[in-house]
Amino acid sequence: MSVALEPTTISVGGDYDVLIGSGVLGRVGALLGPGVERVLLVHPPTLPELAARVTGALREQGYAVHVAEVPDAEAAKTATVAAELWAQLGRAGFTRSDAVVGLGGGSVTDLAGFVAASWLRGVRVVQLPTTLLGMVDAAVGGKTGINTAEGKNLVGAFHPPAGVLCDLDVLTTLPESDLVAGLGEVVKCGFIADPVILDLVESEVAVDAARARTAANPHLRELIERAVRVKAEVVAADLRESSLREILNYGHTFGHAIEQVEGYSWRHGEAVSVGMVYVAELARLTGHLSGSEGDALVTRHRSVLESLGLPTAYAPGRWDALLAVMRRDKKSRGSTLRFVVLDGLARPTRLVGPDDALLHAAYGLVSRGGAAAS
Repeated sequence: MSVALEPTTISVGGDYDVLIGSGVLGRVGALLGPGVERVLLVHPPTLPELAARVTGALREQGYAVHVAEVPDAEAAKTATVAAELWAQLGRAGFTRSDAVVGLGGGSVTDLAGFVAASWLRGVRVVQLPTTLLGMVDAAVGGKTGINTAEGKNLVGAFHPPAGVLCDLDVLTTLPESDLVAGLGEVVKCGFIADPVILDLVESEVAVDAARARTAANPHLRELIERAVRVKAEVVAADLRESSLREILNYGHTFGHAIEQVEGYSWRHGEAVSVGMVYVAELARLTGHLSGSEGDALVTRHRSVLESLGLPTAYAPGRWDALLAVMRRDKKSRGSTLRFVVLDGLARPTRLVGPDDALLHAAYGLVSRGGAAAS
């Protein structure tokens, strides 16, 4: 008979905790803190039963819960939706001592965090991510934001949550394609900081490649915990992305460009997967990765990602559109593009202002026979 494991608590710089385990959503009230009377629960239309459970638990604890159903995925992250939530907070009389709870994937936690950050210049937010991507990336770290026609997450604020609850039970109902997309962010943490993540992925693929892509993966909890620890350590040292935190954007500059060019029809983790291969090739072209060791690391990018069913190539003929988006990337300074690349496994660094010819050459290496994401 299996024994239920106690939740794992990971502190983010001593400011708040991320709780990882089964059946932890019921603990949301404990994270709200003293003085909270009203709670706005933000959730997508795909989670009515889970939203009802959380709402019921909060009401049983005496909170006045207001529920806001927002569009699914990136459609939630607009100024229009944010304004609708601000209006709901105003009509309900939310004060600075009240709170917002984000229940859903990364788009919902981004939106809920931004609304909390901007209402009365900042109220508490508790994040309840329900996707693997949300657990290991969006809900942890205090980055919040919405999209504009000009790019992804260009409007936002740094607003650390009061706490994060990662309930592993909800992953059992997650479509495999969404779980695989989340594994893209997990693998990223392996390349930039914790190579044991890559070893765990490769060992499970060798045993059962199909199982490696599902919630039945016996290493999934450890993979989540390791990825959260990577992000927690980086964020604790650099909340506002002035230096170290940029390494978490490995693969994101090119990945975000794909997302926008494709009208957000690609999942974030799929786009970042191609983005990681792009910057690996760029690192080799610029001499950051060299020799047989560098070649092997570039090859490992493709092999690990492809073994999980993630894309490693993108369609040719779209360079001008991609470059235009990358020039508006948040990490750019003036007209200078900046990328996170590797000097070796778990040795990230910055590449500032690479020659346009090298950028285009790296695109050529990921666009030969480029494939669309699922």
